[in-house]
Parts: sequence; structure tokens; C-alpha cells
Amino acid sequence: MQATYAMTNVFIDHQKFSTQRYGGISRYFVSLIDGIRNSADVSCKIGVLHSQNYYLQNERLPLNNLIAGPLINLKTTVSYRINEFYCRQLLTRQNFDVFHPTYYSTYFLNMLRKPLVVTIHDMTYERYPEYFWAHDPLTYQKRRNIERADAIIAISNATRNDLIRFFDVDPAKIHVIYHGIETTDPAKSRPISNLPSNYLLYVGDRNGYKNFYFFLRAFKILQTRYPDLHLILTGGGSLGIAEREYIYRLSLGNRVRHLSSTDEELTFLYQNALCFVYPSLYEGFGLPILEAFRANCAMVLSNTACFREVAGDAAAYFELNQIDDLVNAIDSLLTDTERRQRLIDAGAKRLRLFPVSESVQRTLALYKSLR
Repeated sequence: MQATYAMTNVFIDHQKFSTQRYGGISRYFVSLIDGIRNSADVSCKIGVLHSQNYYLQNERLPLNNLIAGPLINLKTTVSYRINEFYCRQLLTRQNFDVFHPTYYSTYFLNMLRKPLVVTIHDMTYERYPEYFWAHDPLTYQKRRNIERADAIIAISNATRNDLIRFFDVDPAKIHVIYHGIETTDPAKSRPISNLPSNYLLYVGDRNGYKNFYFFLRAFKILQTRYPDLHLILTGGGSLGIAEREYIYRLSLGNRVRHLSSTDEELTFLYQNALCFVYPSLYEGFGLPILEAFRANCAMVLSNTACFREVAGDAAAYFELNQIDDLVNAIDSLLTDTERRQRLIDAGAKRLRLFPVSESVQRTLALYKSLR
């Protein structure tokens, strides 16, 4: 007799697909969607009618057409409202087995009658509330999600430990599932013209806890030692007025450059950087670490629990708020090419611990366990 399998239907909502064009969270959910599409016993519904998200560009979304698309593209809030209305309709029908929101809005809490899976990407708001707007609802919304969740995915043990520290969470509900990246095929790369020969690379947002201004001060010291050294920034949006002014005051205007890059161009930036510097005070995982590993790029990281957990001995570290330590850590990689190569080799081995296929399969198994 042929075995039959009960299909598990997962509903993934719109939030990050409505607000992100690029970004780690939306890319994470698209990797899950791709995994579901390749699964024999899990299916999914995406609560999105319209999106400018790069990772959803091949999805046939009803309102991403030549007539409606350009009109909605004019205002992100319109897309968000349309998609949320659509998600509410799908919630009303309850034609799914598990609900997995892409962020922490509470719009669904009074409607949901099925198991809820919540992914906690970090606990930055809880660890460093002083860096955030006092009226930002995120940490409240996150708590409401955590309280309602039937299962919680923490993307590192460091995040799991902070969840237990800051919230009254049953540890049995928390499942540590690392982020993953493609580890078998080389990353696709697209050249960028007119790059300086010698540069450090900074990737992503630059707000408060990211420690960007601290890094700029360290770069200023290094630039006096190495007059041909440059700094390339990518992601995080264009430089703001205050950032440009700070760079001007440090007399670094001709040494610091911001680029908006595609994934392929980002790989090229990693591949050609002297090193990648990640100076954050705190992260939940640190996906750029895996990106740098994959592109054979040495890195300098702040000495935080999550970075140690992910990078192990495949990175150089500096102590938080010790500017001389950061300068020396970078300097050692600029001058010691053998050490830089050892870190690159160690990173290639470390990368094998984080295949995206394992991340996806463990998440799908969690969905099925809640059916």
C-alpha cells in the first residue's frame, strides 16, 4: 500500500516584503519559501499582493503588473495597507495549519486560531533600549508575539539566552535554528569599476548600536598610517547629513565611499576587500559573517557572544569600546598576509557548518510538528 502524507500548509505574511527591498529578514523568508516549494509534504501561502522586494521578483504577485504596479510603487504605505488587508482576509478563512509572520506587528493576534511560529532575529531593543526611539512599538509588539507563540525560532544560542533573560519564556518552546547560506556553489560576483586598490569593507546599517562612528574614528587612525587606505560602505541606505558631516570633520571625505550594491556586487566587494569589519555592539546572528566566509574575505569582529558562536576561530576580534584594540586588530590583518590567509582558510571550513538546506529542513520539521 502506498504511504500517504498529510500536507502541512504554512501561511507566511507580508510585513518585511512590504517594507524591505533588500534585507536579511526577507531573504531568510524567501529561502524558507523556496524550501517549501521543494518539499513534498509542506505547502505555503504568501500574504502578498504587491511587493518591490528583490527576492520576490520572480513571484507572480497579482498586483505586480504593468497597470497597478507603477501606481502602488509610488508609496510604500499603500502597498503595506493592501497587503495587510489581504492577510486579514486569509486569516479570516483559516485555510492553513501554521502561521509564520515575517515581523512583529500584532494585527493578527485577535484573529489567529492556528499555531504561531515566531522567529526572533535579535534582542537588540531589549539589550540597548537607549539607542531607540522611546515611542517605538517594536519591543512591545515582539513581546506580544512571543507570549502568543506556540514555537519560537532563535537564530543563535546567544539570542536564545537573551530571550530567556528578558522574557518569561518556556525554554522548551525555543528552537535554535541557525541562519544558513549556500555552501556548495561559489557565490556569483559582478565587478564594480573604479574601486580603490586597498579598502576596508563595512556592510549594512550604521545606526547606534552598530558602532559605526566608533569604527570611523579607528579608520581615521589607520588612514594616517596607510595613506592609500580607503573605506567602502555598502547597504544601510545612503549616507545621512550627520554621517557626512562627521566624515567631513574627520577629514575623510576623499577616503570614504558609499555604494548601493546588488548581491552579486556585494560578493565582489567582499572578494576584493583587505578585510571586512563588523564592529556592532550586539547582533542576533550576523549573516554578513557567512557572506564574507563564502567570498574568502578575512574579517575583524567585535568580541560578542553571537559573533564568537558563528565565526569561532575564523576571525580576528577586538574588545568593545577599545579603539586601540580595534585599530591593532585591523592593522594586524593589513600587515600579516599569512594570518589573513589563515583566517580565510578557517572561514571556508567554518562555512560548512551553516548550509541553508539544514536551516530550511529544521524549520519545515518544526512546522510539521505543530500541525
